[in-house]
Formats: sequence, C-alpha cells, structure tokens
Amino acid sequence: MADKPAPPALDAEGFLIEPNDWTERIAVELARSEGIVLGDDHWDAIRFMRRYYEEHRIAADARFVIGHLAQRLGPAAHKRLFELFPYGCPGQACKIGGTTRPRAWSTG
Repeated sequence: MADKPAPPALDAEGFLIEPNDWTERIAVELARSEGIVLGDDHWDAIRFMRRYYEEHRIAADARFVIGHLAQRLGPAAHKRLFELFPYGCPGQACKIGGTTRPRAWSTG
C-alpha cells in the first residue's frame, strides 16, 4: 500500500507556506476545512487566481477576480464571489487557491 503524501505546510492563518505545493487535490482539502464544496464557479475563480499568481507572483485582488467572473456572469459577479467564498477573497479564495496571503485584506 502506498504511503499517503504528507499534508502541505500551512502558516498560522491557514495559507500554504510554499504556494508551489498547491494542487487541485489540496484545494479540495483546504475548501473542505473552510466548509466549502467546490463547484464549477469556485474552480473558475480559483484557476484564474492561480494563473494570476503564477504571472504576477502576488495574490489577485478581489477586483481582478470579480472582473474575471464578470466576463461570464456580468453585474452579478461581485455578489457571486461572496456567495462562493462567504469570508471573502483573501479569507477563503486565496487560501483555497494556494496563493500567498494578500498584502491588503480588501473585501472587494
């Protein structure tokens, strides 16, 4: 029987210490710990945030995530982001997306 991989190291606030350790499997576990079951809209936001992080090396501000979601959802994007992640973009989406802690805790 194969050994189960060690869980990734998290800081005191629940963010991955090493964002490169992130996988979609880890995202599912982090979401579960936040009481969230990931659906298509969650994955859309999370995958955008990962691409943004990989390009800019900082967490995407909520306004960028909302802008991304607005391409598909229109004006409902802001409300939808907070339905998906009730404790906000920095409080849950960044954790689940495996990015670093945002520099500012803007709620969008």
